[in-house]
Amino acid sequence: MSRPTRIKICGVTTREAARAAAAAGADAIGLVFASGSPRGLDADTAAALLESIPPLVTTVGVYRDLRPESDPMIGRVDVLQLHGDEDEALIAGLARPVIRGFPFSPEAVARWDACPNVSALLVDGPRGGAGETFDHGALAALAERITRPVVLAGGLTPENVGEAIRTVRPYAVDVSSGVERAPGIKDPELIAAFCVAVRQADGCPPGPAGNPR
Repeated sequence: MSRPTRIKICGVTTREAARAAAAAGADAIGLVFASGSPRGLDADTAAALLESIPPLVTTVGVYRDLRPESDPMIGRVDVLQLHGDEDEALIAGLARPVIRGFPFSPEAVARWDACPNVSALLVDGPRGGAGETFDHGALAALAERITRPVVLAGGLTPENVGEAIRTVRPYAVDVSSGVERAPGIKDPELIAAFCVAVRQADGCPPGPAGNPR
């Protein structure tokens, strides 16, 4: 059996949503520290959320224009996901693995795939966090040239993630607005449906108690 597609539920804002994501079989949970986002967290709320995430579920801190010297949470999460003006020099100085997020373009894929300090590429729609998709076929056409793991994001839902996986064959998929009933409010049923759809695309039946693992 081929490697299962990893699942990241991003923009989690409550303990209930974190528990629902873990129970559904998510591999990673994203906590947003970008100002102006309806999913943005302060340090105290994020610290409480981290305590509710079970072992072996990866925690990802999502940033736009990270300033490492002034962020209290940078050492509390497992992985950093960057979407702003962070350049190669800043990334080289970080002590955590880095997922570089960016709107899809062949030029951006080539730039960040060549960065030795980037662990994975999160390829997004035109506006990150807006739930907008992009041409998955164009990304798939670049697959043979990409050396880093690809995390597919942008407009994914329980209804379309299966086809997206079959087209791109990414290392992981990332969902936020596609499993919400309102901006920043995750729906446990949609989270579970998303994880089931990913496993169906992988050819893996759901496991006991709704956990596809």
